[in-house]
Amino acid sequence: MTLLYTEIEEELRASVRALLADRCPPAAVLKRVESEPADLDLWKTLAGEIGVAGLLIPEELGGAGAGPGEAGVVLEELGRAVAPVPFLTSAVLATRALLPTRDALLGELAEGRRTAALAVSFAASPYRPQRGSEVRAEGGRLSGTVTGVAGADVADVLLVPVDGELYAVEAAAAQVTAVPSLDLTRPVATVTFDRAEARHVGACDLAAVLRLGAALLASEQLGVAEWCLETTLGYVKERHQFARPIGSFQAIKHRLADLWLDVVRARAAARNAVADPSAVSVAVAQAWNAGVAVRVAEDALQLHGGIGMTWEHPVHLYLKRAKSSEIALGTPGDHRAALASLVDVPGPEGGEQ
Repeated sequence: MTLLYTEIEEELRASVRALLADRCPPAAVLKRVESEPADLDLWKTLAGEIGVAGLLIPEELGGAGAGPGEAGVVLEELGRAVAPVPFLTSAVLATRALLPTRDALLGELAEGRRTAALAVSFAASPYRPQRGSEVRAEGGRLSGTVTGVAGADVADVLLVPVDGELYAVEAAAAQVTAVPSLDLTRPVATVTFDRAEARHVGACDLAAVLRLGAALLASEQLGVAEWCLETTLGYVKERHQFARPIGSFQAIKHRLADLWLDVVRARAAARNAVADPSAVSVAVAQAWNAGVAVRVAEDALQLHGGIGMTWEHPVHLYLKRAKSSEIALGTPGDHRAALASLVDVPGPEGGEQ
């Protein structure tokens, strides 16, 4: 196992980064969040021209036959751009839930013709997978409510886990109600089913699906932290006080050096989680990366001074993404408690303490 990036991964990164630089600069993201956050035109380009929607889908089912490593690289770049596209929700969570069933919908998702969302609360975790879900199946129809579903606002199909089974429901047959979200680039919604017609797809190991989602979320958190650190480094080299760049002051040098070390460790944790998405690797990655993304984003905002506090500077988008993803798919406390149990280390139980 290696934590280094392969040549294929670097080529994929270059393609995604070039497209995002052209189509999804910070100014464009800021403009969208005030009206319609999701950029479905960008998503269709990413899916159709680069093939990111089918990375986790085998070639015989219409996908690219890649793996978590390539998906992690894409998420790093999407995190660097806080891109408002449903990659994590459709191409990772929904796709991973469908993969064991080899359902025909996978081919449509791979081509980007349709988008899916896993009807599970974004606050659920591999340790409490049913959190926020109260759905029951009766005679091929679903009734109930799921809160905090990410990606439901742009999904064509909702994949609903109920008692270990997976059902597909056309989004038009459910009531999707947007709710306030700290992260303006990734809206969440309450999804309500009122005897909605559902197609049984197959069995679903929801904990395993959320575990992979948490593993790949660590890569997105890494991308957020990298952008914040690099942007701040550029700013402190140009901003002058007392006829000197503020980056030359020792206190700022030490602060940025500490952040750099945190990001390096975050990269190792994220790469380990995609190379070996075991329960231990995922718990380590989320226990560390979630906090790093928040810490680097907070320091980026502070070190930008007055301009960092304004709506016009995009750093607040990164801080909001970091804060919202910190409680997504398990809090750092949840993952630390799970890690202590997995490696048989005595410690607090029951999640965040």
